[in-house]
Amino acid sequence: MRTDTAGVVLAGGQSTRMGGGDKCLRDLGGRPLLAHIVARARPQVSALVLNANGPPERFAAFGLPVVADTVEGYAGPLAGVLAGLDWAAANAPEAAWVASFASDAPFFPADLVARMHAAIAAEGAQLACAASGGQAHPVFGLWRVDLREALRDAMVREKIYKVDRWTARYRLATVEYPAVPDDPFFNANRPDDLDAARRQLEKTAR
Repeated sequence: MRTDTAGVVLAGGQSTRMGGGDKCLRDLGGRPLLAHIVARARPQVSALVLNANGPPERFAAFGLPVVADTVEGYAGPLAGVLAGLDWAAANAPEAAWVASFASDAPFFPADLVARMHAAIAAEGAQLACAASGGQAHPVFGLWRVDLREALRDAMVREKIYKVDRWTARYRLATVEYPAVPDDPFFNANRPDDLDAARRQLEKTAR
């Protein structure tokens, strides 16, 4: 666990491809998808917060602080990252970094935060993100808390909502993982993906 790093689970999207609602509350192996995410994220960070919009009470069972987007209009994952950075600045003063985790990818690596920090140190980078099989996964990132006002300005004044457009302004380290035999960043976007995740969970449990 990194004492200088808080974490934010990004669940602020509209889940349209899953049919709406909170896809992170869908069942996976007898537990909500979000429970799998929290179990993997919590040991890697000093504090964990959930970014979600709407009534926070529906997540009460997880015992996490819940913060909504501060940028209006479902501005995408960058809005959730900003909410996490703001929460860390106010509630986790020891955290100079925030790691972000997608709420629909239940198999992400247990050493992700450690490897992103190592990559930043080795490359003299300012930010980091994950990749697998040559495909970047910018929702899984490591963000400097002291860049939050720069991010807010980019979103509010410049209307920059795509993660890679903003990270292109900084030195970005990419942490690569193999995508075979199973992609650790497999995400459940559709009902069929949940079925695939159940099969993968059963396979890893054997």
